[in-house]
Amino acid sequence: MTRDSKRFLPPEAVARISRLELQARTVVEGFLSGLHKSPYFGQSVEFVQHREYVPGDDPRRIDWKAWSKTDKYYIKQYEEETNLRCTLLVDVSESMQFGSGKQTKYDYACGIAACISYLLLRQQDSVGLITFADAVRTVVPTRSKRNHLNDILASLDAGKPAEKTDMYGILAKVADQQTQRGMIVVVSDLLTPRDSLFKGLQMLRHRGHDVMVLHVLDDQELDFDYNGTTKFEGLEAMGELTCDPRSLREGYLEAVKTFLEEVRRKCAGATIDYQTVRTSEKLDAVLAHYVNHRLGMRQSVRR
Repeated sequence: MTRDSKRFLPPEAVARISRLELQARTVVEGFLSGLHKSPYFGQSVEFVQHREYVPGDDPRRIDWKAWSKTDKYYIKQYEEETNLRCTLLVDVSESMQFGSGKQTKYDYACGIAACISYLLLRQQDSVGLITFADAVRTVVPTRSKRNHLNDILASLDAGKPAEKTDMYGILAKVADQQTQRGMIVVVSDLLTPRDSLFKGLQMLRHRGHDVMVLHVLDDQELDFDYNGTTKFEGLEAMGELTCDPRSLREGYLEAVKTFLEEVRRKCAGATIDYQTVRTSEKLDAVLAHYVNHRLGMRQSVRR
């Protein structure tokens, strides 16, 4: 490692990235070893299906025979072209730095993103990363080369949770920029105004993207298992509160239940795949949910 590389990528950062990659590799390979059949398309050039032309597609790929019969524009898809293009949106706002255990919500979100990236690149799919808070922090373009994982992990490691979340602004920007339809995976605690959240998610769906939301929450945010007088320090400019948490627990849990039910219901209504994820949950369980969803998506496309 050169002197300049140490300056911009210190050894301790390299060590953290290596641990993250090892974690992803262990989870993914351990999980895949239990699968009897791969849910993914192969890498041949066999024709699979037509799909409707969308702005941004190369007009030279229009099937004019299909147009002459239907008066609609269609693109021919081959197996190698139906491989997934995935963009990971990882929340790096200030609230993601909370953690009651060994890791913060952002640490856990990085683990999720690393595992999904490793899985996709292993299967020769394409994956990109956007980290965000009140604005886009970093962008790692969508690529399918195996060594692309290093860029994703370095970007995740560089993230420092800060600022508020402008969820609608971020999702609207992604919807405008992602002209080619694919999968968008949002990894966030969703501590943002709900109206703007749903408006942004629905915009992605209207643009034809398959959307997944992995709602990362700390155990204490879900259980509120505090005892004795406690001082709560709000993140994202929410102030402070000193109180007996036992007097608030019932009302707090009811509010959380209402919040989760609303998010789950709105996502289901917009055909958005949603999963609440505890930071104590094993990453292979999160990965199982992702793979099962993707398998179902692939099967529905083939019908």
